[in-house]
Amino acid sequence: MSTTSGTTSEFTEKRIISSDSHVCEPTDAYAQIDPKYRDNRPVLINHEGLGPSFQIPDFPMPIPLMLVNAAGREPEDIQNFKLKMEDLEAGGWDSAERLLAQDRDGIGGEVIYPSIGMVLCLHRDIDFKAACFAAYNRWLAEFCERDPRRLIGIGQAAVRTIEEGIRELESIKALGLRGVMLPGEAHVEDYDHPCYDPFWQASIDLELPISFHILTSRADDLSSSNQGRGPKINAFMQLIRGNQDIMGMLCFGAVFERNPQLKVVCVEADAGWVPHFAYRMDHAYHRHRFWLETGAITRPPSEYFYENIYVTYQDDYSVTDKADDRLLKRVMWANDFPHSDSTWPWSQEVLGKMIGDLGQTQRDWILHDNVAQLYRLDA
Repeated sequence: MSTTSGTTSEFTEKRIISSDSHVCEPTDAYAQIDPKYRDNRPVLINHEGLGPSFQIPDFPMPIPLMLVNAAGREPEDIQNFKLKMEDLEAGGWDSAERLLAQDRDGIGGEVIYPSIGMVLCLHRDIDFKAACFAAYNRWLAEFCERDPRRLIGIGQAAVRTIEEGIRELESIKALGLRGVMLPGEAHVEDYDHPCYDPFWQASIDLELPISFHILTSRADDLSSSNQGRGPKINAFMQLIRGNQDIMGMLCFGAVFERNPQLKVVCVEADAGWVPHFAYRMDHAYHRHRFWLETGAITRPPSEYFYENIYVTYQDDYSVTDKADDRLLKRVMWANDFPHSDSTWPWSQEVLGKMIGDLGQTQRDWILHDNVAQLYRLDA
């Protein structure tokens, strides 16, 4: 039995760490913004139709917190705009309540990503975006100070220039945060361009893994009017496409060839697709690299994927149906609290169905070892 910070689990003697959880930002998250944007920053409002919502300048509609903070609700109650702030899980913004929420879920720590900050990744004003990220990083560092062992913060960087991006990394490190999340779409060239190599090397030197989260690329933007084919729910199937494109670009584009120690996290895009995706990349490389443009790679692209990329998932049961140690050494379980896809507060039940047939070593990889190794966490 695991006994860490009041949590217990039958699945591992080690503390379970969620590799992808979120805050539900309060207005205070952007209070320390550059004074230039103080009167025009993201703020929490009470919308007549949507309830408590975040208003982001130059965005077409507010972001209702009912969709952001929906962990534990029944499916038919996820879009309940009649709820008030006091009806939401306070662990989304209150660090003391957050530790209690972890205890209730039977886990001993979470890697913390933003919620409103994900939407801000799509903002077209790079200067505004950089100011929001800097303010958020300062707030997140304060949020995590209550228990840095259990609240493991991931900062955000806009990378207006490579030089400034490196300074953003240095600031994130100085704040005590453990990694950096980038927008799905780059401002300077694209992420496979060699001009990013000094930035990647800085992330290696500073021991800050790079994260790409779903819903931060326009390819998987559910708020877009271009919803694709069929009923709206079919657009939900596109959520992982943006991240898949990024991972393929990094492998084919020789980013890992040039920066072999770089670690990248593919966040909340599930993981069951990885073996087929890796096969498909190798098939393309072996059969078509002489007529389709390919980066200067010297090995099959799947090797870079399995060596350099980590993948988070919640309840993708296909990951463990046919256990592949190459994949299991790179997947990291997550509860996604407090979002609507969250397994909270039923995570122990979900894990029982998902990893019950795995060996202890494999369980430890998924629930603790992989994330602890990646972020250099203690036991």
